[in-house]
Amino acid sequence: MRHLIDTYIEASEPRKISPFDGIGLLDLIVKTGIADAIANKLADMQGNQQAIAETIENNVRSKIIKDSLTDPAYFEKMSALLNEIIKLRKERAIEYEEYLKRIADIANKVQTGPADPTSGKLDSPGKRAIFNNLQNSPVLHAVKVAEADAPYDPADSNEDPAVSLALKIDKAVRLARPDGWRGVQAKELVIKRALYDTLKNVDEVERLFLVVNAQQEY
Repeated sequence: MRHLIDTYIEASEPRKISPFDGIGLLDLIVKTGIADAIANKLADMQGNQQAIAETIENNVRSKIIKDSLTDPAYFEKMSALLNEIIKLRKERAIEYEEYLKRIADIANKVQTGPADPTSGKLDSPGKRAIFNNLQNSPVLHAVKVAEADAPYDPADSNEDPAVSLALKIDKAVRLARPDGWRGVQAKELVIKRALYDTLKNVDEVERLFLVVNAQQEY
């Protein structure tokens, strides 16, 4: 048996097929661009545009589902963009090259997460997630109405109410959070109380608590 193994089976050292084997498709799109990502990760699908498109779309969809709790508002927008580009592709309403350009843009946005729309004030994922999920909040609407009715103050004229409220919530959570608060009802209530002191709205406390709970920084 040893003779047969030595004679007919060549036991060579394992070799790495590609330097990108350990990198996910979306990461590779961000790092190298979509053309190189397809060439390196989806080489066996070359020539099959539908298979390539569906693979990219499935990766984007999986990332959206996985991260949706961290920023529901942002990833809901990304899901809508993905649905739109899939619809255009299936209806052949867009050239393949343009499709790749657009799906690459969505993949980049999904993989890297929301950007800071301010000049550095929203400098953490948690702050940006709170900001994004305040946009349709009745609390923010009430703040804007109150500011509109208030006497004009030049010092406040350039302050975005959503940014200001997001920073207040972030600060309140950071000051109030007990150690090991996740999953401990009494400690979670401390966080919710801090949110209520800022929001004064029970429904919004419950909604934004889920966003805060999904942020590793808190």
